[in-house]
Amino acid sequence: MLVGALEPLEPIHGGLAQTQELLEFCAEHQVLPNCEMIRMQDINAAFERMEKNDVKYRFVIDMASLAAS
Repeated sequence: MLVGALEPLEPIHGGLAQTQELLEFCAEHQVLPNCEMIRMQDINAAFERMEKNDVKYRFVIDMASLAAS
């Protein structure tokens, strides 16, 4: 027996409007992610570090390093 009607719930992470507001706040206040820039030539070493749990920040590949290959 159902006691109440089921209603759709809003996602916990918010919708598009809340996401846009957060991005605008971050841009205005220079809130940036912590990243470690790596060269494409070092991708294998970065993967090995990831497997060893030796990564504190996310890796970002410097796409300009592709020209140096």
